[in-house]
Amino acid sequence: MRNLRAHHKTIWWVVALVLLTSVWVFFAHEFSDTRTFGGSDDGTAVKVAFEQQRSGVWVNVSGKVTRLLPDDNKGARHQRFILRLESGHTVMIAHNIDLVIRVPLVIGDMVELRGRYEWNHKGGVVHWTHHDPDKKMEGGWIDHKSQRYR
Repeated sequence: MRNLRAHHKTIWWVVALVLLTSVWVFFAHEFSDTRTFGGSDDGTAVKVAFEQQRSGVWVNVSGKVTRLLPDDNKGARHQRFILRLESGHTVMIAHNIDLVIRVPLVIGDMVELRGRYEWNHKGGVVHWTHHDPDKKMEGGWIDHKSQRYR
């Protein structure tokens, strides 16, 4: 009987340890994704997030506009363009033009921005390049020719 109780106690400790570890991993992931990933704007953070297939990470990047895409008009409207980062990585930017005015871009323009990176197999998308309408977080922005769009 004593041996059976010790066995049950061990099982409960293992279950508790697994549950606590799962909770810790979940919250560690959630909190890390709300902060800016990487400190520089050379595109390394986006490249690492792409390689690790991470989504929901805030990034600060700068680069050259290499392609202007048609607006996405499904749901909230988004101005879309491709940005080549200093790292060589390209990423699509989806800028919500229902919340912020369109950025007057031409191919070859340089921009700096802060937004939320979402992984996809094509290189990823950066969105949330605007203020938070609910004022719950900092949100993002696009700097273009000394003008901040947020």
